[in-house]
Amino acid sequence: MIEQYHNLASDYILSSNSDAIGIAILDFKKNSFEHFEMFEDLHHPNHEQGKVFFDLASVTKALVNGFSFIIQDVQDHELELLVNHRAGLPAWGILEKENWKEQILSYPIVESDTLYSDFSALRYMLEFEKKYHVNIYDVVKKHHHQNIVFWKDLTDQVTVQNGFYHAKPNIGKVHDPNAYNVEKFTSHAGLFGTIDALAETLLKFNQDFNLLDRFQKRSEKRFHLGFDTVENPQNTLAGAGCSDLTFGHLGFTGTSFWIDPKLSKGHIILTNATKFYWHDKHHLNIFRREFGASVWKNQ
Repeated sequence: MIEQYHNLASDYILSSNSDAIGIAILDFKKNSFEHFEMFEDLHHPNHEQGKVFFDLASVTKALVNGFSFIIQDVQDHELELLVNHRAGLPAWGILEKENWKEQILSYPIVESDTLYSDFSALRYMLEFEKKYHVNIYDVVKKHHHQNIVFWKDLTDQVTVQNGFYHAKPNIGKVHDPNAYNVEKFTSHAGLFGTIDALAETLLKFNQDFNLLDRFQKRSEKRFHLGFDTVENPQNTLAGAGCSDLTFGHLGFTGTSFWIDPKLSKGHIILTNATKFYWHDKHHLNIFRREFGASVWKNQ
């Protein structure tokens, strides 16, 4: 089944800013997945299928905040607002390296309309750790495949380029400027992973925590349990044809995963859409829609 997407992936690489892509199709009934990777020009002595690490960007939020919320069975109203981006915090801003925690903690938590917010994700991490007296990464990383890692822990892994730092290609460092500047673990961005590692992590988490069962009712708000949801199944980056129960997350570097609990199917896209610059996602979004629609149609 997966082979039918080779041409679609190849067309995306040839027409876009990316030079690398990994895709996977998940079957939660069979607890299995199919995947492949495609690279325009990647020469590295350690390169082999399933071993190239992509910057997961904001998919980190689901793998850290979303996972921790479920693992800990959080029943705290403020944490629920924070993990679901309804706590009234600003969407984004540059954080100072030395006092970023103080800056994030300075904002009042006020129940508000949904505003997707890196600051809300970071505040959730800080409040979660304070309430439960744990390190949030310690809570979740045991539920991650070994090939999902914090960017500062990368050693000789093969990674793809995402942007530039100091006029040099950014290879092996996180693309997000706040995660890069802080240099500490953050829950809004900073995880790297391979396509098969992310697939195995999502399948295993569903087995251990009944992830799909938690999305059997349509959420009244956009975010639920720290995951994004599909608001219009006919016009969504998850691909037309999924149900209105579909959930997942997008990453700024050109990553995403979407799971339809009604179909018990899912798909993952990992790319380096920010290889040279960040502002053009036109071809990426065309690919996201075409690939996703085909997956749902052929389930």
